[in-house]
Amino acid sequence: MKDTHLYRFARTYLPWFFRLLMPIRVQNAGYMPATGAVVLCCNHMSNTDPVRIAYSQRRQIFFMAKEELFKNGFVAWVLRCLGAFPVHRGRGDMGAINLSRRHLKDGDVLGVFIEGTRSRDGNLLRPKPGAAMLAASCHAPILPCCITAKGGGPSGLFRRVVITYGRLIPPEALGIEKGTPSELRAASLFVMDRIRELRETGLKEFR
Repeated sequence: MKDTHLYRFARTYLPWFFRLLMPIRVQNAGYMPATGAVVLCCNHMSNTDPVRIAYSQRRQIFFMAKEELFKNGFVAWVLRCLGAFPVHRGRGDMGAINLSRRHLKDGDVLGVFIEGTRSRDGNLLRPKPGAAMLAASCHAPILPCCITAKGGGPSGLFRRVVITYGRLIPPEALGIEKGTPSELRAASLFVMDRIRELRETGLKEFR
């Protein structure tokens, strides 16, 4: 899928504005492949996280976003123009799952906040299995990513964060053969361990 028009406009003309509101330092952005399907898995601390990640990469990232954000018509229009799509949390949302698979089939970057919700204190939460399931079923690699603020606390407007990327995790490294719940849980914890390592790397930038 090609970049959406609104995304392309914001990415081209407004970096200075968003960097002022949401300052970032990026580590290892080059681990993102130039082409091909990728599941980008990241921790989640703030509603600013998708924008920060978008400005840390050249490729457009199509994010799953909680359905509550789409209740306002104008906000929903902006989010969709930027490439985001709603997901009903807490139950299997086949519409969101099928759209995610379509993005991966088209060779897009699918953004997933692996914890499923925001961490209020900045600490990493228990991961959800959806990202691992999609990566395995679509045979797409996972790109681990961690957003880290000073002291490991939450991020927010005008607060500098470090965005650290790790090496790609090939789908076969997830150990998912039958897609059982235990396999998916183990795979998700494996990805989360990689994100935890990236968090430690990010914290060193503030020392």
